Amino acid sequence: MLTYSTLLIALSVAFSNGESYLELGDDDFETEIENHALSLVKFYAPWCGHCKRMAQPFAEAAALLAADDSPVQLIKVDCTIHTKVCGKHGVSGYPSLKIFRGSSDSSEDYNGPREKDGIVKTMRSKAGPTAKDLKTVADVDKFIGGKEHAIVCFLSSDENQVKKEFTKIADSLSEDFKFGYTYDPAALEKFGFSDQLVVYQPKRLHSKFDPKFLKYDGVIKTASVKRFINDNIHGLAGHRTSDNLAQFKNPLVVAYYKVDYEKDVKGTNYWRNRVMKVAEKLKNEGKTLNFAVSNIMDFGNELEEYNLKSADDKPVVAGKDAIGQKFVMSDEFSMDNLEKFCNDLLDGKLEPYLKSEAVPEPNDEPVKVAVAKNFNDLVTDDKDALIEFYAPWCGHCKTLAPKYDELAEKLEKVETLVIAKMDATANDVPKPYEVRGFPTLYFKPAGGQPKKYEGGREVKDFISYLEREAKLGLKGYEKKGKKSKNTEL
Repeated sequence: MLTYSTLLIALSVAFSNGESYLELGDDDFETEIENHALSLVKFYAPWCGHCKRMAQPFAEAAALLAADDSPVQLIKVDCTIHTKVCGKHGVSGYPSLKIFRGSSDSSEDYNGPREKDGIVKTMRSKAGPTAKDLKTVADVDKFIGGKEHAIVCFLSSDENQVKKEFTKIADSLSEDFKFGYTYDPAALEKFGFSDQLVVYQPKRLHSKFDPKFLKYDGVIKTASVKRFINDNIHGLAGHRTSDNLAQFKNPLVVAYYKVDYEKDVKGTNYWRNRVMKVAEKLKNEGKTLNFAVSNIMDFGNELEEYNLKSADDKPVVAGKDAIGQKFVMSDEFSMDNLEKFCNDLLDGKLEPYLKSEAVPEPNDEPVKVAVAKNFNDLVTDDKDALIEFYAPWCGHCKTLAPKYDELAEKLEKVETLVIAKMDATANDVPKPYEVRGFPTLYFKPAGGQPKKYEGGREVKDFISYLEREAKLGLKGYEKKGKKSKNTEL
């Protein structure tokens, strides 16, 4: 017989918020967590700005997982009220996300994406198996009728090579896409497939320009099917998000506008269909170019890199060529303007867009100032070069600045050496240089490829490194004040 307190707990779990996630606390966390094979728990504080921003994607992820009959349960705990459970699990910042597997005794930190789709894919991959067994026609209908792409393998039997290859494919791509399989004879008859793999578009992306599903016609082998999925799953113009952007390859043209597949599917597809019409025409002409639509609000930093702003509801457009150079469509959005922009991009008629400060005049200090527009003029194959990529607000960069200046002054007479610095927050960093923190230093030997400088950051460390690595030497540098071995300290 249920006690009164147990009944209250059960009711609070089932009906507390009308959402797909649970809200637990000191009284019920320990017992309720045992009822779920896999849980993602968000420990939060109501006043926390990061928690507020994550509230909607967390709730949406919970709804998607529940609709998919996933064994994953999403849970929230308010740490301003339930201090006991938060203290037990070492919560020291908000939001803290932890994964529990059927017990409150142990957990692991969640280090995956914090957007809706990223949460779903990460947790689904941890739940296993990587492909869902679809036992009936209804199961298949539900699986392919959701908000995500669905990849289904229709199998004539359990023990065959197709199943083995499909399992490998699902294992390797399950964090990106959802997979299911069925042996049900009724499902094979209804859908008309046997020992075949089919990629289904979600209903929100259905369009007259793209088929609702794509059947893989070749022999099912892991490498070829993975290539087929990656090349075709997003159709003529996919929905590019912060979670899946790595799936869209260059050359790529993106239309940025108010993409909203939750509240305005019709309005979103109004503009997407126009992009797809241009994409279809170019494809029929044998031209290779990828297309996507992205929510302008989600890609503010990316648009800032292109110096793009939207004055109305019309899309703004930017693109990259095969080697990653950036281009901006300056004309107002129309299908004719988009087609012209795409053809000019492919034909090499556009000037690449560079985010760059003005070229400094003069530029005669010992440390040369590099910007995107003059980088290749400063860093050339006929000289050795040491380059610092910095951020104006970076404390480590400020500490390095006087030492870097001193180094440049000491080596100023070395005509075959350039010592330069670039504000990497105000300029595009040229390839193949990669900057993921500040300061980042590279050395490029004359005629050679750049390599990251990993040595000490005192003046003597730099000089020792350059004496060893500079291909053209340090002719003109005179060591002064070098102490002899007998000099007393």
